[in-house]
Amino acid sequence: MLVGITVVMPASRAILAQTSGAPERAPEPPPDVAQPSRQSRNQEAIAKARHALTLREKASGPEHPAVADSLMTLGTLLRDAGAYAEARTTYERALAIREKALGPNHLAVAATLNPLGYLLFRAGDYATARPVLERGLAIRETVLGPSHATVAYSLNDLGLLLETTGDRAAARQLFERALKIRENTLGPTHALVADTTMNLGRLHRGSGDYAAARPLLERALRIYEGARGPAHPDVAAGLGQLGHLLMLTGDYAGARPLFERALRIREQAFGPDHPNVAASLSDLAWVLGRTADYAGARSRYERALEIQERRLGPNHLAVAQALVNLADLQRIAGDYAVPRPLLERAVKIREQALGPAHPSVAGALDALAFLLYVSGDYVAARPLYERALAIREA
Repeated sequence: MLVGITVVMPASRAILAQTSGAPERAPEPPPDVAQPSRQSRNQEAIAKARHALTLREKASGPEHPAVADSLMTLGTLLRDAGAYAEARTTYERALAIREKALGPNHLAVAATLNPLGYLLFRAGDYATARPVLERGLAIRETVLGPSHATVAYSLNDLGLLLETTGDRAAARQLFERALKIRENTLGPTHALVADTTMNLGRLHRGSGDYAAARPLLERALRIYEGARGPAHPDVAAGLGQLGHLLMLTGDYAGARPLFERALRIREQAFGPDHPNVAASLSDLAWVLGRTADYAGARSRYERALEIQERRLGPNHLAVAQALVNLADLQRIAGDYAVPRPLLERAVKIREQALGPAHPSVAGALDALAFLLYVSGDYVAARPLYERALAIREA
């Protein structure tokens, strides 16, 4: 759902785009495939999983396949808690055990590759995530056949990665294939059908096809509420995605209660310091900024940035988006001095993570160029505009 800043050459087009269009938005981290544990029980569950792992290691030895099972359970709990670094090492150890014990093409290996690849995607390591997810998909298709329900998991997660890295056409094919499999094998109201329906709706929205996006996003939300209950984190994800669509169509009054409800659900589910909470804070700040509550928007953007830097690291793409969001708000509020270092840092993060010619780099360059333009620094703005235009025309 990358909604890029409108191409901004010549300068007059930049002014029109930046004053009347939506701010650049990056994909919100999608909900975990597994049902997230509630914050009140999460630490207890992690402690129990660690204890169970210790018992299995003592009983069976550190490289027994049963130990890998315990590692997978612990890794998923750590992932749900936002402890991505420890979750990664836990999954990687489980993978090594299963490959050695069962061989490289066993279904249990694929069942480890997919969560590991998805975790790498969530952590922003896209280059490493892609071959991991592709390998897991290949194993499942070979062993189970191309239309098996388990294959849809791999298709869905690989689609998320391709969408985020800009290959929307390939992502759409994977999402549509996953949706067909899930509807055929699980029925039209299963929560996993909602996962893929929401992903496909978000993809249409990011491509500007709002008419196609809305019924998909509304359907996903209805399924989640029916299958999971009204206070489940998956419902929060559905609320956020539909709220984004309403924002892009100018329905700020409709979007705000969706964002507020999503934030309440996520804070209750994950606690106040989780990356998914940061995503909802950013959503709420977005609508507050659009309705001229700049102080309220700024406090929420700053809180979101602080959470993401601490939990994801200073060079994560979500941090870059938080920097763009905060800079955009400051500019709209009339402060041209503060946003420049924020946007310069966002450009560097995106260049490092995605390469210098990615459309998201162009979006950050546009934002920086426009800031320089409205500040009167036309000489500095022009080469940034030209570079952004070249990226988009390539």
